[in-house]
Amino acid sequence: MESRSVSFTKQISPFLKKLLYISIYLYIYTCFFFGMNAQELTLSIKAEKPISQGMKDSLRMNTSFEDFTALKKETDTVYLKLQRMGYIESEMLQLQKENDSSYTANFYFGKKYNELKVFYSEENFNKKEIQRVSTEITDTYFILPFETIPNSLRKLTALRNQKGNAFARLRLTEFEKDDNNKLSAALFVDNGNIRTVDSIAIKGYEKFPRSFLKYYAGVKKGKLFNQKKLVEQSENLNSLGFVSAIKPPEALFRKDSTTVYFYLEKQNNNLFDGILGFATDEETQKLTFNGYLNLELNNNLNYGEQLLLNYKADGKEQVNFRVKATLPYLLKTPFGLSGELKIFKRDSTFITTEQQVRATYQINPKSTTYIGYKGYDSSNLLDIAVAGTPVEDFKSKFFIAGASYIKPQNKKLFPIKTIISLDGGLGARDKEGNSDDQIRIETLLNNIFNLNYQNSIFVQNLTSVLFSDSYLVNELFRFGGINSMRGFNENSIDASLYSVINTEYRYQFNDGVYVHSIIDVGYFENETLLLKQNLYSFGLGLGLNTKAGLFKFNVANGNTKNQDFSFSNTKIHISISSKF
Repeated sequence: MESRSVSFTKQISPFLKKLLYISIYLYIYTCFFFGMNAQELTLSIKAEKPISQGMKDSLRMNTSFEDFTALKKETDTVYLKLQRMGYIESEMLQLQKENDSSYTANFYFGKKYNELKVFYSEENFNKKEIQRVSTEITDTYFILPFETIPNSLRKLTALRNQKGNAFARLRLTEFEKDDNNKLSAALFVDNGNIRTVDSIAIKGYEKFPRSFLKYYAGVKKGKLFNQKKLVEQSENLNSLGFVSAIKPPEALFRKDSTTVYFYLEKQNNNLFDGILGFATDEETQKLTFNGYLNLELNNNLNYGEQLLLNYKADGKEQVNFRVKATLPYLLKTPFGLSGELKIFKRDSTFITTEQQVRATYQINPKSTTYIGYKGYDSSNLLDIAVAGTPVEDFKSKFFIAGASYIKPQNKKLFPIKTIISLDGGLGARDKEGNSDDQIRIETLLNNIFNLNYQNSIFVQNLTSVLFSDSYLVNELFRFGGINSMRGFNENSIDASLYSVINTEYRYQFNDGVYVHSIIDVGYFENETLLLKQNLYSFGLGLGLNTKAGLFKFNVANGNTKNQDFSFSNTKIHISISSKF
């Protein structure tokens, strides 16, 4: 058989041969290129004098890079760091390639300036404002350490923003050295146009009662635009309960107007909890109720209105009934109105009815004042007078006035940080045709000291005093229980004067669970019994914020000053509030 040799080269056209050579060349070049770039590059720096290790640590310089672009960027960063450290005469002289993977940046550092004298104009900043960034200030200049210059300029810019200069810009110009080789510069302020809040828009909860935005949060048209303050005002709305800010407010800047957008969401804030029982009184054979009912209706009409209904009864000893209605910001003004009715019955001893009407005025977002009327009507239910228990029919009328300061905070479990409340009443008590002038004063002070996110300390003081020439049991203050002196039965202590200090150390696991200690100290006087007594209680508590509401469980042991500790004095206080 005849053999043949075949030459494939001869069968390839010149064009295809050329294409094959180009492909092989590109393949080899690509492999070489990526091989070169895959090699790690290193960077070192030199200067006109040896660089100390402390200086290198301050620069925090990266020394290895994947490519030359990243390496070059780092040299620019080092230059900026030197400028901020006070080496304003510094410059990079040369970036020298030592070998295929190593580079050296040669810098000139020059003199290090530790501080800068900054000349300013009081038209832009007053001395009090400059004190936020400097401790050495005159009428024309102030001194800044070089390391603090960037942060100081940011603070001063924020001050201009708060004055309505939303687009204010600050920079240092005209750098000079004086005869003493000290460095100075001028503070240049570009204020831009002053911006005011010209219109307000609400997104999400369009039916939100705008009076709360104006008076409760303090957002008003015509005020200087201040982004930081607007964010705080938006967060303050969270403490209302029936609304939440879903994101920070935003602003739309037009040529001649500024519109601020608030993003709100309506929240269900009706509260209910209660247990009611029925029983037959063994003596009277009448049906009696025991247990408690607490109902709170909030903002169901999108007006910010509130209706409270509270009923407590233990079957025999005491019955407590309370209803209150509040109408805020009548006719879109800072004036509001509230009315309240209380009925308290103690076994078969007495029954007291209290009526109260208040006209309120919102001074500013945190402060409110009021004037009003309060009346008492009490009846003696005893058929036979009991020695040492002065209970008589009486009627009292009081002119009342007061003020409160409430500071909210953006925390789900503890939305109120501070409360300062003062209530006073001036009036007279009438019994059997005789009239006695009286003064009633009640104060509430509390504050949360936030140590960090998880740890806080709560301190509260409740003080009430009745000034009168004579006293009746059925007109005294009543305290004790979960809302006053824990470790004692609800409203079990009568007093013409009392003061209670509640303290809690709180540990918060998350936004839904916290535990706390209970240390309460109290003092009271009862003029009808000529009694003065000190009270103490200690215990632990638990709080759970669930989708259904807030559950509070407290265990406290209450004792008087000269009483020995006994477990029988331990009381359990439970509070459950369900939202719907």
